[in-house]
Amino acid sequence: MAVYTVGQVTAYLREILEVDPFLSDLYVVGEVSNLRVSGAGHSYFTLKDSDGVLNCVMFRGQPGADLLVEGGAVSTHGHISFYQPRGTTDFMVDLAMPEGVGELALELERLKLRLEAEGLFQESRKRPLPLFPQVIGVVTSPAGAVFHDIQNVIRRRYPLAELVLSATTVQGDGAAAQIVAALEGLERDGRADVIIVARGGGSLEELWPFNEETVARAIYSSRIPVVSGVGHETDVTISDLVADVRAPTPSAAAELVVPDGWGLRQDLLDLSQRLLRAARLEMQSQRSGLADMQRRLENGLPDLETRRRQVDDLGRSIRRTSEHFLGMTRVEVTGLEHRLRTLDPAATLARGFSMVQRAGETVVVTSAGQVSDGDALTITLAEGSIAATAGSHDSVAKAQEPIRKRRQTTPETKGMERLL
Repeated sequence: MAVYTVGQVTAYLREILEVDPFLSDLYVVGEVSNLRVSGAGHSYFTLKDSDGVLNCVMFRGQPGADLLVEGGAVSTHGHISFYQPRGTTDFMVDLAMPEGVGELALELERLKLRLEAEGLFQESRKRPLPLFPQVIGVVTSPAGAVFHDIQNVIRRRYPLAELVLSATTVQGDGAAAQIVAALEGLERDGRADVIIVARGGGSLEELWPFNEETVARAIYSSRIPVVSGVGHETDVTISDLVADVRAPTPSAAAELVVPDGWGLRQDLLDLSQRLLRAARLEMQSQRSGLADMQRRLENGLPDLETRRRQVDDLGRSIRRTSEHFLGMTRVEVTGLEHRLRTLDPAATLARGFSMVQRAGETVVVTSAGQVSDGDALTITLAEGSIAATAGSHDSVAKAQEPIRKRRQTTPETKGMERLL
């Protein structure tokens, strides 16, 4: 026979009690007795009824701790734990509510607290609804009055919007999975600018699919803004809390997602009238300013007739001065032309003169002392030139003899004879 230590037995008891699925998720109703609050704020008490007593511990900060009063009846949720140092079995309470609240209500409260702690209900993450949606997705049952009411509201308020129904059952087993699938279908479709999740009123059990964690997380993860219109105004589901906007009823949800068409028309009419009045005032102001400017311009215009006469007189004066100046300039140009013609070497040569230069040089011979006998000379005439050699008359005559034979007497030779 095996012998066990106390620690082994208590450890075994703790393991058995804490892994039991029944004992790990308990809802217990009873009367509070022997309530004691520690300095740290933890509550120690017992729950009892006519058949038994259960030791309980509720740590500080757990929801519903303020409902614990001596002799009060409460509904609680928690799990069984075995405390080895004292060998006691305790019911670890994590939620307390007034007696009469059923198991579903406790579960709903517990899920609310957990999702709120995760931040699913934070107002800072909720998105504004589009002002003028073109497509509105609706997650609801195709049967019943809810979808019909939504259609009527949209048609009356804003008929430009298109409704896309993503059909689902809204109560009973499997409804939560269908609601999630309907939301995901609208996400994949991608046309909707906003989604309405809706159903009519009912009991907590009938509305329970909209309290399921899977539905809450599907709404939270939706890329499209979601409006929850589930039940009546007094019904508040987890879908309402996690949605971007909560509406008290399905019809109210339809009113929230679209603007009031009649109001828009009235706003446009008012705006057009204000714009028309502003345009008229602006036109009157512009006309007044234009008339004032015209008067100032007319008062500031110069005497154009006098200015025209002055311009004409100035033009005549300029013409006379210009003609006189041009006449004087022509006379001066003519005189310069005559002088230039007189000084033109070609004109001098044309009168029978010639120009003598030593061959290969550009200097003009003006004196007999500039050349010596036998120097080669170039004699330039009005037409052509003659090669010559400086020397006595006889030598020159001999040098010119071939030229006389080749040429008959010409004005050039006559000029040369005169030169010689």
